[in-house]
Amino acid sequence: MYKYFPHTEEDLQVMLEKSGVKSLDELYAQIPKVIRFKSDYELPRAECEMEVRQLFEKLGSQNKQLTCFAGMGIYDHYTPSVIPNLLQRSEFLTSYTPYQAEISQGTLHYIFEYQSMMAELTGMDVSNASMYDGTTACAEAMMMAVAAGKKVNKVLLTGCMNPMTYAVLHTYALHQGIELQVLPARDGVTLLDDVKAKLAEGGFAGVIVQQPNVFGIVEDFTGFAEACHEQKALFIMDSVAADLAILKTPGEWGADIAVGDGQSLGIPMQLGGPYVGYMCCTEKLIRKMPGRIVGMTKDNRGQRAFVLTLQAREQHIRRQKATSNICSNQSLMALFVTVYMSLMGRQGLKEAAQLSYAGAHYLCDELLKTGRFALPFSKPFFNEFYVEYDGDADTLYQRFLEKGFLGGVRFHNGFLFAVTEKRTKEEVDNLVKIAAL
Repeated sequence: MYKYFPHTEEDLQVMLEKSGVKSLDELYAQIPKVIRFKSDYELPRAECEMEVRQLFEKLGSQNKQLTCFAGMGIYDHYTPSVIPNLLQRSEFLTSYTPYQAEISQGTLHYIFEYQSMMAELTGMDVSNASMYDGTTACAEAMMMAVAAGKKVNKVLLTGCMNPMTYAVLHTYALHQGIELQVLPARDGVTLLDDVKAKLAEGGFAGVIVQQPNVFGIVEDFTGFAEACHEQKALFIMDSVAADLAILKTPGEWGADIAVGDGQSLGIPMQLGGPYVGYMCCTEKLIRKMPGRIVGMTKDNRGQRAFVLTLQAREQHIRRQKATSNICSNQSLMALFVTVYMSLMGRQGLKEAAQLSYAGAHYLCDELLKTGRFALPFSKPFFNEFYVEYDGDADTLYQRFLEKGFLGGVRFHNGFLFAVTEKRTKEEVDNLVKIAAL
């Protein structure tokens, strides 16, 4: 009856009889005729491969390619051209979920390598097999803290958090019975005294901070972990993955859980995804961690083999008792960042971060020289910074767009500019010229 349906007329009749009806019309009888679609579908004519390619090239040519100076969690980093080719190797295109280790060694291997690299990058004991993105990874960490606590349901958030992350946390908390409280941002940072004062009220499962924070500032979290642990709360850090090549790691700050987005590890911005979230923690919290962990062992011939070592069964069976119901992830993106980190190596990651840092500070200095911009916070920043503008910021933003620049992110009374290793001195100088008009 239908070209791409496998069912025969006899199959359909058997199913109808089992349903207690004699025809499809009788099956759909309760659906009002007024809302039933009876016209022909407006589908384009069939085309050959060459015509389809030409069509999409024509559509693609309508996109306006902008030079990106925007960030706020997503960054325009360089992607080595070899990565897409390596992703398509047959050993990585095994089963979606690697339950059968004997046919999933490629998938299990790269997940193991991903976990090893992320644990080293964050300075933490354990990494899971990745999350959907940075915002949901942070939300999962929030739920981990509540699950690890005893009869506590409050989580304390920095007031210097990316608003998109806060929105996702709020959505998760709303349906989990978790109460969120936000600390004030003072001079662009979170103060330890404010954290201690809040924690002293009691009932907090964890404290979540961001590094660098939403203003691009690199905060000093000395004493934060100790303050949290004194009150039986977990210390959670949300960090840009690529920045950890140079910045002090969450492990060095004494964090219990480290989360963030791995997009900065070479994944193209590509209209919002797919990206990959990372989650690492101390060994003490390993059984509260969502997702799964891959380990290395030996098979019966003594050869190296990879297996699913740990996965909370509550995620599948006793779902109402689970910390999280996440069972799978976009592990293709985990493979992406694994290949990226393997290609770049420690030195390559550091050089990319250093170039980004130098470019951002050069742009900031040049913007300040125009006399139109001011730094509201006298705090150190990495590759992103917030400046206030003395004119009409919306008009300037449109002028950037007209000249082919994604001129930062409009934020409060000014702009949040980000620079990566892809941005050249010429591009920076041209942006400044436009801003100085």
